[in-house]
Amino acid sequence: MAGGWGMVPIAICSVLVLAIVVERFWTLRRKVVAPQGLGAEVREWAVGRRFEGSHIDALEKTSPLGQLLAGVLRVRHLGRDAVRERVEDVGRQVMHDLNRFLTTLGTLALISPLLGLLGTVIGLIRMFLAAMVHGVGDAQYMAGGIGEALVCTAAGLCVAVPAYIFHRYFRSRIASYGIAMEREVLALLDAMEAPAAPRSAPR
Repeated sequence: MAGGWGMVPIAICSVLVLAIVVERFWTLRRKVVAPQGLGAEVREWAVGRRFEGSHIDALEKTSPLGQLLAGVLRVRHLGRDAVRERVEDVGRQVMHDLNRFLTTLGTLALISPLLGLLGTVIGLIRMFLAAMVHGVGDAQYMAGGIGEALVCTAAGLCVAVPAYIFHRYFRSRIASYGIAMEREVLALLDAMEAPAAPRSAPR
C-alpha cells in the first residue's frame, strides 16, 4: 500500500517469477533430464545389437536424453551423416523444451526495474501535485510522495535481481545438460560402430 498503484504490476511480476523458478527447478532435475545410467544401458543395447521398436519408443518417453538416444537408434542404418542430422533436429527440440519460460523470466528481470522506475515517477508527480495544492510547507504530502517513489524502486529491484540470478543459473544448468547429453550421444555412436561381440558356441 505504501508504494501506491505502481506496486500492482510489480507484485504480478513477483508471482510470475516465483512460479517460473519453482517450475524450472522441478523440471530441470537431473533425474528428469538425464537419468543416471540411462546412457550406459542404451550402450549395452548397442553392443548386443538388441534393438526393438518398442524399446526405442519407451526410451523416447523417458527423458530428453532418451529422446536424443532414441533418435540415434531410429536412423542407425542410414550412416553417421544421417544420424548427425537427426541428432541436430531432435537436439533443437530438446533444448527448446529445456529453455521453456526462460525468455519470460529474462523479460521479467528486465521490466521489473522499469516498473519500479514508473512507480517512482508516479510518486514524484503526486508529490509535486501535492506541493502545488498544499504548498511546499506541508511535509506530510511531500514525504508521502517520496516514500511511494522509494518503495516502488526498491520493490522493482527486489524482483529483478533474483529473477536475473535464476535466469543465468538455469541457462548455465541447461548448457551443462546439453554438453552431458552430447557426450552420451557420441558414446552411443562409438558403441554402435564397434564390431559386434562374438557369440559363444553352444555347449
